[in-house]
Amino acid sequence: MYDLIIIGSGPAGMTAGIYAQRAGLDALVIERNFMSGGQIIDTYEVDNYPGLPNINGFDLAQKMREHADQLGVQFKMGDVQKVEDLGEEKKVITSEETLTAKAVLFATGAKHSLLNIPGEAEYAGKGVSYCATCDGAFYKDKDVAVVGGGNVAVEDAIFLARACRKVYLVHRRDQLRAQKALQNKLFESDRVELVWHHLPVEIIGENGQVKGLRTKDKNTNKEQVLDVSGVFIAVGIVPNTDGFDQICKCDEKGYMIAGEDGRTSTPGIFAAGDVRKKEVRQVATAVGDGANTIASVERYLNTKEW
Repeated sequence: MYDLIIIGSGPAGMTAGIYAQRAGLDALVIERNFMSGGQIIDTYEVDNYPGLPNINGFDLAQKMREHADQLGVQFKMGDVQKVEDLGEEKKVITSEETLTAKAVLFATGAKHSLLNIPGEAEYAGKGVSYCATCDGAFYKDKDVAVVGGGNVAVEDAIFLARACRKVYLVHRRDQLRAQKALQNKLFESDRVELVWHHLPVEIIGENGQVKGLRTKDKNTNKEQVLDVSGVFIAVGIVPNTDGFDQICKCDEKGYMIAGEDGRTSTPGIFAAGDVRKKEVRQVATAVGDGANTIASVERYLNTKEW
């Protein structure tokens, strides 16, 4: 039986693994993907992580994993299907095996929200993308559209504008939600055109590839078609709590309710990073969650108090 099983290997999960190893806990990190790092792998540039300005997300993830490996953190590939609370023993059931631990930390992160419009599923991977840094190189000197108004959408538009001929940023409101520093950088680009008050209604394709994005003006209901070869969707994230939302209390959006100490409503069950309910979801806050939670895990294992 492990002292702690950490589910997820993004910044929160890897930080928790590092702190657990330094604390002398018998801990295991279970990761579903072949590469550690979670969402930051898909981030072209991380410019707000202290001490490492202008680093790209992939390199930052690699540095975190290398640090964990140097300390001897245990990692195992696995797709966790279910977690059972048996009091002082927790069962973590994967597609391959059943593991037991005294405590479990959910660091499962979040995933991209979908538009759920005609053509989205049909052309996924054929012009529809949720990762500009992954697929942007395919659209050099082409016209593309980005849907969204938050940090990720603006970051995607800035990144794509470096290589694409034109980038349409489609947003349903008349102002962006992204940080001002990002907005200022966006407005400096002469390759980005803002499409305000518009909703995406259909992704149009031909011969198996995206050829356009149909949008509708919220105020007039007038539709237009943007002639683009790619549509990058950045309309938010949803927590990866499918199948786990009964193990502890979650909010109406599915985020696990836990404070900065990571404690959920269930003794011995912790949550850290983007999967928990909080105001700010950044790499720095995920790392802070991972560190704080291990201190809470230690107290729980030593005292069983909750």
